[in-house]
Amino acid sequence: MTKYQSITGTRDVLPEEQPYWRFIEKKIYEITSLFGYQRVDPPIFEETRLFIRSVGETTDIVEKEMYTFVDKGDTSLTLRPEFTAGFIRLYLQNGMHMLPKPVKLFSMGPIFRFERPQAGRFRQHTQFNVEAFGEQDSAMDVEVMSIAWQLYAELGFRGLRFQLNSTGCPQCRPAYIETLKAYYHTRLQEICSDCKRRLDRNALRLLDCKSPGCQPVIAAAPVISQHLCSSCDDHFHHLTGYLDRLGRPYEINHKLVRGLDYYSKTVFEVWVQGIGSQNAMCGGGRYDGLIEQLGGEPTPGIGFGSGIERIILSMKEQGLQPEPLPEPRVLVIYFGAKAKARAMDLVFTLRNEKIPALMSFGEKSFKAQMRDANRMHAACVLILGDSEVEQGVISIKDLRQGEQIQVTEAEMVNRVKNLIR
Repeated sequence: MTKYQSITGTRDVLPEEQPYWRFIEKKIYEITSLFGYQRVDPPIFEETRLFIRSVGETTDIVEKEMYTFVDKGDTSLTLRPEFTAGFIRLYLQNGMHMLPKPVKLFSMGPIFRFERPQAGRFRQHTQFNVEAFGEQDSAMDVEVMSIAWQLYAELGFRGLRFQLNSTGCPQCRPAYIETLKAYYHTRLQEICSDCKRRLDRNALRLLDCKSPGCQPVIAAAPVISQHLCSSCDDHFHHLTGYLDRLGRPYEINHKLVRGLDYYSKTVFEVWVQGIGSQNAMCGGGRYDGLIEQLGGEPTPGIGFGSGIERIILSMKEQGLQPEPLPEPRVLVIYFGAKAKARAMDLVFTLRNEKIPALMSFGEKSFKAQMRDANRMHAACVLILGDSEVEQGVISIKDLRQGEQIQVTEAEMVNRVKNLIR
């Protein structure tokens, strides 16, 4: 056994799990194409100051979870802890802000957070991310939210439900935060040490605390829906109206604030019933001031992220099976030196015809080569000996029917195609 082990919070994706990954990726490409989103791939590390500026200096991500290092050019770099900041940097740097709005983008790739590993969440995990820039219409919110909904529905999940809230905007949020802080100052003896630390630094995160002792305090806290300005209230009213028209179940969750400073107005999650306590499949929301904060023109935006590992874990919990990956259907069996050389020719001929084919290696017996065929669930085997090579013929055995025929090399490809069809 090797003395080297994978790093805590990382994992190896082995062949038996690959069908889940390919199936999910296929659905992502189908659905993003249906909604008119284009793929981009920002690098996995950016300047640290980009994340501090966007995510928020007092967030847990910046304070505790980022993988940050100084490169040989004495620049502080960070492995991306989330996608949105890199999307905006890419959007501005590459002139995409000049494109007709909305600009609709998606990506898939690893993100890195130094946090306690738990079910479906790792220190390196893969995220599907969707972002739409340039449109403040609440119908845009519904479109982005619907991409997530349709992905989970097509993967086979049932009992989908949106969790919704509005976090207000720079006009109405400050007054609410002062009201929230005043309330919490009357309950200081009842809250955890993390909440005491957050109280004057990032008060909205008080509502996101998971400590059991803080739950009664959260339940009695003032709710932001009663403090929204008319613009935020109208936006949220139209959003819920569109969801009602589409028949999408939702719950207004006053505790839902998400963990990043840049959110404004809509925040949402998609929950799935029956997948344990961690029932949120994705999370996202609107960040209308962030592009301006990072140096661009005032531009609204909305997006979400969904961890692929979390989706796979939930599929397994619910017994949802992915489409199987294509497997080689043909094995070429040979006896003798001449037959081996010819077998290699046949394997590559079949592959050139897009027929998955393998050959045995070494000097295995007929029985051992047939075991190889059974292990790979081959539909048929081609059998070659030196005498068949001299005669220019090939024996084809149908492993499902047990029948065996002899054909010429010219007939071989069509015969095999008919057998594996």
